[in-house]
Amino acid sequence: MESPLADRRFAVNRGQLIRRLREVLPAQALLVEEEDLRPYECDGLTAYREVPLLVALPDSEAQVQAILKVCDELKAPVVARGAATGLSGGATPHPDGVLVSLARLKRILGIDPLSRTAVVQPGVRNLAVSEAAAPYGLYYAPDPSSQIACTIGGNVAENAGGVHCLKYGLTVHNVLRVRGLTIAGEVVEFGSAALDSPGYDLLALVTGSEGLLAVITEVTVKLTPRPELAQVVIASFDDVRKAGDAVASVIAAGIIPAGLEMMDRKAIHAVEPYVNAGYDMAAEAVLLCESDGTPEEVAEEIERVTAVLEDSGAAGVRVSQSEAERLRFWAGRKAAFPAVGRMTPDYLCMDGTIPRKHLAEMLEAIAELSTKYRLRCANVFHAGDGNLHPLIMYDANQPGELARAAAFGAEILELSVRFGGTITGEHGVGIEKIMLMAEQFSLAEIAAFHRLKAAFDEGGLLNPGKGVPTLARCREYTQARAGRPAISPEG
Repeated sequence: MESPLADRRFAVNRGQLIRRLREVLPAQALLVEEEDLRPYECDGLTAYREVPLLVALPDSEAQVQAILKVCDELKAPVVARGAATGLSGGATPHPDGVLVSLARLKRILGIDPLSRTAVVQPGVRNLAVSEAAAPYGLYYAPDPSSQIACTIGGNVAENAGGVHCLKYGLTVHNVLRVRGLTIAGEVVEFGSAALDSPGYDLLALVTGSEGLLAVITEVTVKLTPRPELAQVVIASFDDVRKAGDAVASVIAAGIIPAGLEMMDRKAIHAVEPYVNAGYDMAAEAVLLCESDGTPEEVAEEIERVTAVLEDSGAAGVRVSQSEAERLRFWAGRKAAFPAVGRMTPDYLCMDGTIPRKHLAEMLEAIAELSTKYRLRCANVFHAGDGNLHPLIMYDANQPGELARAAAFGAEILELSVRFGGTITGEHGVGIEKIMLMAEQFSLAEIAAFHRLKAAFDEGGLLNPGKGVPTLARCREYTQARAGRPAISPEG
């Protein structure tokens, strides 16, 4: 499939760019040979690949600033990259530009246990923050499944979530301040160490902006006290509709669990042989519902949750009896992506979000689409906030399968919008969903996004071709969409 970046090209003098960057970077910090560039050709979305013109490996904010100033002067596009665990192509390089890897900016600059904050560079791994804060009885709450590898800078760029985001929020709810650089090399700061900052909420703007506005160089995150106790209830269901309806029933009962996750039969059968998490292999779906707090709070909530799940038709309910068992239950959910990867040469991971009341209907619709496109699909959900992660399995070596998988995924996201949801919950738009922005937003709204982008990056050099489609492409999409039947929640 042709990369969406193909229609956004830049006339860059590679030789001149190399000479100028070598003036501001150590020799080992600039990669120019194709064999060195090739490992950077994609992120977690492997369906699209581009070899960057150059790769820069700065180890300080000053070096990042120097790179950006050169690129701005020579009108060379820049793509910032963290650990490349993203699944929407947000870190796919531009063939005419410089890929700036922030992996060497990996220092934890300070932890303040009194204010419960940590100041970190963008290349610090998500899990490393919690490991560093552990001696103070604190941790960093957002926990994406890739937390062992993904970085804080990437988490901010995509507004990452995780299995505990229902109670503790997404990245945007756990960040106080972001420091970065514009394409011109100007230092900008969003938010502050205080609980609030004056003016517009630009911190929320830059969180989830996918590298389109600034290159992140430093982040101040909130730390959360570790609960005295946490336990997981795992419930098995003989029908996915019962499981979907049970999620809505838990929230309707006024219970806000620390985490509420769902997996269907295909996901269970992928995960259990891989992790031995203890899931019911006969179930059509399982729910994992975690309670945390004081022992008394946990005991009361577990009792209430168990009653709701049993009333919702659970065929079996178990409660973790030790910390090791709790972690094993979660290990299965967090291993869903690599486990499915063992079953298929390739897969696309969708990321739509819908109102919880439509979960059961969406699962049934996905099953019908699986038959329509003749492709298997395993479903894992951040069920508590309606964030879907259908894993569409395909083989890119088989003619037409990638195109069918992409069309399958597009229908899921279009249906998410029809249900009153959104095309992305935490993975971002990147290049994967860029044309589906026209499904969710009007031309006037997309024009406003372009004006906002221009306020930070008038030349469009930061991560070009990502996140927001051109108005011309939106009109093409709208015209093509008018020529085919609308998708509705009724099918």
